[in-house]
Amino acid sequence: RVKPFMLVIARDTTHAGSLLTQIESDSFFNGHYKGRVIQVDSSRTGAEEEEMIRRLLAVESVDEPTEIVIHVNMLKEGWDVTNLYTIVPLRAANARTLIEQSIGRGLRLPYGRKTGVEVVDRLNIIAHDKFQEVIAEANKGDSPIRMKQLQLAPTDSEGNRLTSYTAPSTVAMVLGLGEILSTGASSATRIVSLGAPIVAPLGGALHTGSERQIALVAMQAIAEISRDKNIAPTSASLASPAAQAQIMRIVTRDLPPMQAELLGSPQVDALSVAAMVNKTIAAQIEYSIDIPRISVVPIGNVTGRYVAFTLDVAALNFQPLDNKLTSHGLQSNRVVTYGEAALVSEARLEDYLVRELINFDDHSYDDHADFIYDIAGQAVTHFQRYLPNDAAAHNVLGNYAKPIAAVIHTQMLRHYVEESAGSKVVVSQGMVPLKPCAFTAKDEIKPINWVPDDKRTITQFVYGHFERCLYPLQKFHSDTERILATVLERQALRWFRPLGGQFNIYYRSATEPGTKPEYIPDFAARLTEMNLIIETKAANEMDSPNVKAKAMEAATWCANASDYAGCVGGKPWRYVLIPHDAVAANVTLENLVARYGVNA
Repeated sequence: RVKPFMLVIARDTTHAGSLLTQIESDSFFNGHYKGRVIQVDSSRTGAEEEEMIRRLLAVESVDEPTEIVIHVNMLKEGWDVTNLYTIVPLRAANARTLIEQSIGRGLRLPYGRKTGVEVVDRLNIIAHDKFQEVIAEANKGDSPIRMKQLQLAPTDSEGNRLTSYTAPSTVAMVLGLGEILSTGASSATRIVSLGAPIVAPLGGALHTGSERQIALVAMQAIAEISRDKNIAPTSASLASPAAQAQIMRIVTRDLPPMQAELLGSPQVDALSVAAMVNKTIAAQIEYSIDIPRISVVPIGNVTGRYVAFTLDVAALNFQPLDNKLTSHGLQSNRVVTYGEAALVSEARLEDYLVRELINFDDHSYDDHADFIYDIAGQAVTHFQRYLPNDAAAHNVLGNYAKPIAAVIHTQMLRHYVEESAGSKVVVSQGMVPLKPCAFTAKDEIKPINWVPDDKRTITQFVYGHFERCLYPLQKFHSDTERILATVLERQALRWFRPLGGQFNIYYRSATEPGTKPEYIPDFAARLTEMNLIIETKAANEMDSPNVKAKAMEAATWCANASDYAGCVGGKPWRYVLIPHDAVAANVTLENLVARYGVNA
């Protein structure tokens, strides 16, 4: 008998703990996984750590209830399992080695060979924000891994099947290069029509046959030259004679030979290709917003230091432990005392904490020894204030050094700063192409003015039937966002809700010190005079540290993008942070920008 189990890769111990709580809750599959999950990380000590290791080693036994293992970088070596069937990576996995190591955990065959039964032979990696990158990396020619994509049918919290939608960008639909697809309860995929077809610029309806082939190659050519900002600094520059000539050269080079036969004579062929290339360029210019690829690169060596601070000791209230080693006979109930458990004693109380703090790999003891001892000394002073004597302090610090150091380290990260001789802004690309999007929904595609009876359920629905959006489908996190989308539909030239990786804006998180997650704003919009990044927030969250950190980074990005646009004849950018109670169907974008625009 084979008992399969799942491996969940968490970001850190806090994230792992919240996952454990959620999965074992009564609201998660009616409490089915209560007692069937183990958290494997450095937050476990003593008896908890021993129980964790026991369950981990026995995880493949049919008599062991564990079905899900949550870990944070503790399973690097020496854990050989064959029944790992599902991997859920919930942390960044950009490095190829990390990807292959994680996947390698699940590639051992339960019977030592392939059985020919697909569900037995297959390892599932659940889709996340880097899923496509993982697929691409694993399918490279020198990779020992080969993957295929398996689309599962999602369900809502009540177990009802949801409909999955995938959609290309609007420019791809305009050129007939993509369609909206949906997969429902029957698992059959169908094409979704939103009514009247979108008409391409320069006249003409959706293209068919050979025209689509030319448009596809032309779009690939545009993507190729857009990586060189000297040739294509903006989408409008695609219409320049130099850019058009470059696109035509690539199209002529890459167009399949059969195309000439389909189009007829060489004269008609050349004219047809040129006309379709021009129409493709016009569509790209019309249905795009120029988002430059911007990086801020430090000049010279980057040095890091910690700013002195007063340690918050509110959570440090540990008490001494009884270190006697005892044996309890299960049949006789006889208790035997063997003596005291051995602790590795330190001459200085601070050294208990320092020996744990130097194990964190994000700082150097040699560079920050004085600072580390100062912080450790603050903790020791705190314990000496309420403990009766130094013996008790040695007991507490000897037994609890690891969790105490974890508390200290978290606070250290909040006071870490990096310094360099300066920085320079590097624009590597003038415009970033739009990616396809995918959503799940409870019902059919809704028009923008439709509102659910319970507005809190708006995240369960997908909206469409837009005129000015750069995607045919969009999903909203709140009714505030939906209302703002109606304003953008009326007043913006083009708008859309960005996906991950389209702006590459990162901020220093206040809730997860030491991390710089990506900030994905609510909206991007193109107006006549400027481009906008727009964020809506609850009024009572406007002053929260994370909102301020995101606003600062986004406003800086807009300032850098505006500087670039000024050099290439593009539009300036502005970041707008709007409280939810300022969003209404009758507001104007001009007024919102004037009242809530954020300067760098």
